[in-house]
Amino acid sequence: MEQVTTIKNSERLTLTVEEVAAMLGIARHSAYKACHQGELPVIRVGRRFLIPKAAFDRMLAEAPKDGEHS
Repeated sequence: MEQVTTIKNSERLTLTVEEVAAMLGIARHSAYKACHQGELPVIRVGRRFLIPKAAFDRMLAEAPKDGEHS
């Protein structure tokens, strides 16, 4: 019999669009639009968008801070 490993939320490698929208404080529709426009790092699985945590964290770390110019 095959053993199935359960991954806890903190160990997940991806986030849903809804989770990212909540984290950014934007509407779900705006997050999906950002995915379609390439503004969010995404992996497409069929019609589903998943945002890799590492890429999302990197994107936030590299974003210009308030008062900085890009």
